[in-house]
Order: sequence, then structure tokens, then C-alpha cells
Amino acid sequence: MRHTPRPKSHPIMRLLVVLLCGCLYLVEVVQAVPTANTTNTTTNDSFKAPSFTTRTLWTIVSSSVLTLFACIYTAIHPNIPSPKDNTLHILRRRVGIMIMALIAPELIVAWAMRQWFSARQVTRQFKKLGYPSVGPQSESYEEKESVASRPGLLRIFHLHRIFHLRSFFRLLRKVLAKGTLFVLAFLWHFPGTLVRWVRSLVKADSPEQSEDYMWTETHSFFVLMGGFMLYVDEEPYHTLQPDEVLDLIRAECIDAPTLTAKQIHDKSKGNAISKGLIILQVAWFVMQLITRAIYHLETTQLEVGTLAFAVLNFLTYAVWWNKPLNVQCPHPVYWKSTKSRPDSYIDHSERDELAPLGILAPVFRPIIELTGLLSAVPTSRKLRVLTFDGSIKLKDLNTAVLLLAGLLMATTFGGIHCMAWSFAFPTYLEHLLWRISAVVITCTPWPSFFTLFLFNDLNMPTAVYIIAYALYVMLYVAARAILLVLMFTTLRDLPHDSDVFKAVLWTSLVPHL
Repeated sequence: MRHTPRPKSHPIMRLLVVLLCGCLYLVEVVQAVPTANTTNTTTNDSFKAPSFTTRTLWTIVSSSVLTLFACIYTAIHPNIPSPKDNTLHILRRRVGIMIMALIAPELIVAWAMRQWFSARQVTRQFKKLGYPSVGPQSESYEEKESVASRPGLLRIFHLHRIFHLRSFFRLLRKVLAKGTLFVLAFLWHFPGTLVRWVRSLVKADSPEQSEDYMWTETHSFFVLMGGFMLYVDEEPYHTLQPDEVLDLIRAECIDAPTLTAKQIHDKSKGNAISKGLIILQVAWFVMQLITRAIYHLETTQLEVGTLAFAVLNFLTYAVWWNKPLNVQCPHPVYWKSTKSRPDSYIDHSERDELAPLGILAPVFRPIIELTGLLSAVPTSRKLRVLTFDGSIKLKDLNTAVLLLAGLLMATTFGGIHCMAWSFAFPTYLEHLLWRISAVVITCTPWPSFFTLFLFNDLNMPTAVYIIAYALYVMLYVAARAILLVLMFTTLRDLPHDSDVFKAVLWTSLVPHL
């Protein structure tokens, strides 16, 4: 008798549901900050009055800035730089990512999630082919869909079947049904999963472990971040993508890279302990804010803004846990064939498809790279993977999950800023600017998303796409900049007798930075 397999919920959707529940709880318990002349510190009757201590403005700023730094710098796992990049180039690219993380942190999380989806997909593909013993190409091998056949720049905004409205909502219903039905099962099995994960870490670090060249998710992250560099005549020639690694092995142009997961982790500048300490700092920050909300202690706008970054940071760390951190040098793979040259297998292009966008190219580049709609990468970038590389074509279900998650994360990020809706501000103008900006970053992603469907159905010219989305981007960036400025300027007139300088004693005893 055949048993019908149980449908599996998507791990990302389960985690998103848990995060959303936590955010809804925060919205419920966070109370409006009283006006400057109010000093009510009464606690809820259901909670025993705790012991309070005092904190200074420096304590507020330092804990928030350290947590913010952990979210926009330490949590970022950049791709491997080109061998020809100098320190200035690497630093400039890292600063650019930090600015992007400040302006649009949900884009960083979407990047991490897309790379995680791609890593899982590549892992299944390599394991199915029996890596490192890769045989001849079979009929089941999935070829990468060509995007070059789509006309010009227009293909950047026409995103395949997933952007047909009916198809998207059909996938959306499927994702929501699976994710909602199994979130309780996820929470029930989480302790056992955590125990198995810790056991696997101990086993991985065991000195008795034999050399295992089986392909793992760590290998997939490594190749996706530019970990395998093809060398021709002792010179770096090209950063290999997963499908190129398989094609060249089949053609006997290279030997299968033999690298264990332990050797890859040895290249990483981070491990479970260092990452765990960062998560502990962020978790402490969130915990002390929840405690302040429970006991009706005032919270600053800086802490609310930092909380929004901290919530998204947990998801970033979750999906990037197996990705090596700050690897500077790729693993060399040498060309061995004497019958052919790499040009026969690797396509090079001298053109930059985003050049027609002009000064708007840096603005649209991250989103366009994430969608994977660039048909060719310029030769100037062949020695490193694009920062927001999206060359791996995802399954429709994963694409729908990624789109939905991006929209929910953007809404959650803006919604947390709305918690300060009734907070006390130094001036009415600042209060009004905060409210307007919070609403803008909460709501803008949704009309911009559905505008794409509308323009697709109306076959609008490319120029209309560019103008419309340039306006959306400028509106969003302006709102984010205003909120970032207000997070700090609203600290200038805090009353000395305000509850904002009180703290629950036990939270200060928890280890943190």
C-alpha cells in the first residue's frame, strides 16, 4: 500500500512566520512613550515589580551602535574578491555593502536567502551526479535557461512566468498553506533539530574525522561566492560557476576540485563561537527592549530603529550559517586540456548590459543582479562573482517564497519603525517626518511590486519602467535617510528624570557588549 508523502513546509517560511509572530507580540506590548512631563513608571499588575538601575545616554548610544554595527558589517558574508583587487577596492566594495545594508537591509536578507536557495539547489544537483565522480552528461541534467533571447534591457523588468499575476498567486497560496500548517510542527521538532545540529558540529570538528570529499552545502556556498578560480598558464582566468565546474569536469578539461568542508571552514574568518557571540549581543538587545516594553519603560527612537535591523539580522545569520566568512583567496583549479582552450566552454562579453541606465545603474544593479537577468557578465568582472549574483535559476516555488519573504521583510522592517508612532519627539515636525517616513518604507514595496504586474500586462515601454522605479527608489531612500537621521537627533532633548534612563537590573547582568 502506497503512502502519500506528507507535504513539507518551506524552512524559510516557517522562520518568517515565527519572526512575524514575535513582531506582532512586540507591537502589542510596546506602549507609547509618555510626554516629557510624565514620569509614570507603574508596572502591569501581572508582573512583579523588578529592581531598577540607571543607564546613561552613552549606554543607550553605545549598545545601539554596536548592535547596528553587528547587523550591517559583522553579519555580512561577502563574496571572494578578485585576485587583482587591492585593499582599497575591497574596502570600497565593503563600504558600499554597508551603505546598502543601512538603506535597504531587506535587500541584504533577500541576497542571503537567494544564495541559500541556490546553495541547496546546487547541493542536490552535485550529490545526484555523484560528485567528485561526475559521469557523462545525462538527460536529467538541467540546463540553465538562456536569458539572452529576451530583447535588450526590457528583459530586466519582464521576469518570466513568476510575474504573471495568476501564476504568482497560485504559488503564493501553495506557499502560505504549507508554511502555516507546519509552523507548529517546526516549533515542536526544533529542540531535537538543535541537538542534532550541535552533534554534527562536534563530529565535524573531531580529529578522527577522515577526509570526506562529498559535496556539502558549505561547498555550494563556496562555489557560489567565487571559491573556485580557473587558472590557465599559471594565471587567474575565470571564476567558475557550478554548471561550469561540471561541464569542464565532463570535458576532462579540469580535475574535480578535492576540497573538504573542513578545509573550506579553515579559510573562513568566522566559526560557530564568533557568530554565536554576535547573535548573543543582538538577542540581548532585543530581550532588554522587550523587558522595557513589559514594564512600560520609555524607549528611544534609536533603539526602535536598531530593533528593526536586529530582527532581520537573525534571518540573515540563519541562512548564511554555513557560508564561509571573509574568505580572501579562492581555491585554484588548473586547466589541463591540451586539445582545447577555455574560450570554447566559457563565454566572455565586453559589454555592460546596465550601461544604458547611466547614473541609475548603481541604484538598479543590486536588484537586477539578484533577479539573475544579466545574460552576460563583463570581462572586467570575470575574476570575481557579482556581489548580488543571481545566476542560478531558482524553481518557481523558491522564487515565490523569495518574493513573498522580501515583501514581508520590508513591511516588517517599516512596521517596527511605526512602533514609535506615539513616542515623544523634540518637535512636531520631527514627529510628522517620522510618521510619514515609517509609512513610506512600510507600504512602498507593495505598490512597486504590483506596478510590475501592471506594466507587464500593458506592455509599457522600458523608459516608463525606469522612470517609475527611479521614483520609487528615490522615495524609499529619502524616507530611510530621514529615519536614520531622526534616530540620533531625537536624543538631544531627553529629560533627565525620564524613564528612558531607567533599566531593569537583571538585564544589565546578562553578558553583552
